[in-house]
Amino acid sequence: MSAILAENWWAIALRGVFAILFALIAFFLPGATILSLVLFFSAYMLVDGVFGIVSGVRAARQGQRWGLLVLGGIVDILVGIIAFSWPGLTVLFFITLMGVWSLVTGVLMVIAAFKLHAEYGKGWLIFSGIVSVLFGIALLISPLIGAVVLTWWLGAYAMVFGISLIALAFKLRSRKTA
Repeated sequence: MSAILAENWWAIALRGVFAILFALIAFFLPGATILSLVLFFSAYMLVDGVFGIVSGVRAARQGQRWGLLVLGGIVDILVGIIAFSWPGLTVLFFITLMGVWSLVTGVLMVIAAFKLHAEYGKGWLIFSGIVSVLFGIALLISPLIGAVVLTWWLGAYAMVFGISLIALAFKLRSRKTA
């Protein structure tokens, strides 16, 4: 895993750069950021629902199980419609979803770090995971915070996460030739 990460150091660096760009947008345009997140989530759910239904129909044509795929697609479409119709409720749900996502991915990053050799940036991966866990806990403790504060928290998280990923990428890049 370490050598593969070193070969793809640039992908980790790009992830860090995009996280920093997102952080800057969140800091300077918080209202637009939270609304954009809700709208992207809504659009994603609609598109995912359509593809879920298409997958179910294709599975049915091949004589495979299809019911859960279609049901999942319908649920996704309904959630997308609800998100477009009630963006305030969606923001609260979205805050909770981001908290759970951040907590789970942070724990997974810390676990993955134990498979990475120290000279490949193990500490940076652990740090990134811990930042994700702390961010998730903060969101879950205070889900009713204002949308502006959320975007600033999200921006701060994205900034620290992006910087740590860029540091990891440079560490991996130095190991690529070694």
